[in-house]
Amino acid sequence: MINETYKAMLGGKSVIRTLSEYATARGTEIGYDNVFDYSLGNPSVPCPSSFTKAMIDMYETADPVALHGYSPSLGNPEACRTIAESLNRRFGMDYTAGHIFPTTGAAGALAHALRAVTKPGDEVLTFAPYFPEYHPYVEGAGARLTVVPADIESFQINFAAFEAALNPEVTVVLINTPNNPSGAVYSAETLDRLAGILRAKQAEYGHDIFLISDEPYREIVFDGGTQPYPAKFYDNTLTCYSWSKSLSLPGERIGYVAVNPRATDAELIVPMCGQISRGTGHNCPSSSMQLAVAKIIDETSDLSVYETNMNLLYDALTSIGFDVVRPGGTFYIFPKALEADANAFCMKAKEYDLILVPSDSFGVSGYFRMAYCIDTDKVKRSIPVLERFVREEYGL
Repeated sequence: MINETYKAMLGGKSVIRTLSEYATARGTEIGYDNVFDYSLGNPSVPCPSSFTKAMIDMYETADPVALHGYSPSLGNPEACRTIAESLNRRFGMDYTAGHIFPTTGAAGALAHALRAVTKPGDEVLTFAPYFPEYHPYVEGAGARLTVVPADIESFQINFAAFEAALNPEVTVVLINTPNNPSGAVYSAETLDRLAGILRAKQAEYGHDIFLISDEPYREIVFDGGTQPYPAKFYDNTLTCYSWSKSLSLPGERIGYVAVNPRATDAELIVPMCGQISRGTGHNCPSSSMQLAVAKIIDETSDLSVYETNMNLLYDALTSIGFDVVRPGGTFYIFPKALEADANAFCMKAKEYDLILVPSDSFGVSGYFRMAYCIDTDKVKRSIPVLERFVREEYGL
């Protein structure tokens, strides 16, 4: 008999993927340039030429037997050392290679981190709005996910709701900053307050509470700002990262878990991740990908287009009359819909070939997400269409 759990998941297809597939099909009818597809967070800028050159150089000059041989089960030591040194240099940390575990993107990092610091039945808290795939990640580890209601004024943490949700069964708090879908960047004040509460609750409950920080958008921050590094605020932090956004490499599936050296049993967690890999068949990301990102460790793609697009959309949306918190980073914006039913709002927008994602699956009702990782010209051309949609459907 086939597995009923995964069979049941077939009926729960991601609304984001469904809308993206619709947009692609609609594009074959009217030309994709005429479909204003804000559904999928797929980077729209090329990877840096230095990455391409590093890959070509390796394939042309490296010993092919060594290059394409099995990676060590805990990752390439040189790549891990380079990642650790970069994090230490940038954020004032003291990682060693033994605190870094390469993974297949941030999803692989989260899968390992959750299994390393939970046992079946444990409770994981996260904050709305949140990435919908957290449900299968957490449930796949045998834990259960509880979503803390959103602070819709700023999309920072709703601390009153958070403290009400905390209980002795919570062993992990899962954050995503900069945040998908809101674009919020958790401030130093937010992270400091979060860390203080977690330290107090660890003492009260008599067990560790780990912070898992999901940070694939870390380098996409606006207005000259930076993302404060959560592990700097709280010792029991596992940082999950991906180069999918910073280097525009989503299809290469390369990321890592970084274990704060001051975390409980820090020296055991990376070796434990190796054992988790044995049980899940993960078996390391591509060896050449590990080496390539290490060669350009502090570089990024030209990410400036995302800030350009954000400003265009924020100005247009607020001018039209939408209530929207200005994003501090990512390539998402999360306005309030013009009616309580976000699904109905987005269905009406589809009639204008505006592909918007309703907010329900992100744990907030009455909003919608726009992924503006598209050509700036297309953003500009979408604005009159958005204005016409709102005028004709809502009289604004």
